Amino acid sequence: MKLLTAILTILGIVLVSGCASDGEFADLRAQMEEIKKRPKGRIEPPPEFKAYKTFSYSAAAMRSPFSPPVVVEALAIESRRTNVKPDFNRAKESLEEFGIDSLQMVGTLARPEGALFALVKDPEGGLHRVKTGNFMGRNHGKILAIEPIKIDVIEIVSDGQEGWIERPRTIVLNEKE
Repeated sequence: MKLLTAILTILGIVLVSGCASDGEFADLRAQMEEIKKRPKGRIEPPPEFKAYKTFSYSAAAMRSPFSPPVVVEALAIESRRTNVKPDFNRAKESLEEFGIDSLQMVGTLARPEGALFALVKDPEGGLHRVKTGNFMGRNHGKILAIEPIKIDVIEIVSDGQEGWIERPRTIVLNEKE
């Protein structure tokens, strides 16, 4: 048994040394050495990407392009004279110190009895609760109606000829706030 083990061991050593001979892979090793000696290449950096400029579409408060435009005709001032004029003796409300374009409607509140209030944000970040009949804006704007998505206001502005005219305005709900 010892003799058989010794023969198998010698045979295994011969087989292993035959596999490790340098002759079979000499050409492969030479080619690998030649590749390693070549000068190293330089990888170009990836291209720089420019930041995407976002676009905010804010025409929600403007007239729909599918509805006819409001035609303003230059009529004789005498025919347009009305008894409209602002009440200068009335106490000013807090939202009258801001331009109406700078005010944003951010929501509504409803009372159980059915009264609907609008939440209006001023440019300074203040939040105001308004109801029909309140005033807002620098042009004597009076709130005529409040709906869940808009506030209807009528402003009294100078006509440029020492008279006053009424100008309807709408403040649409700003859903971003």
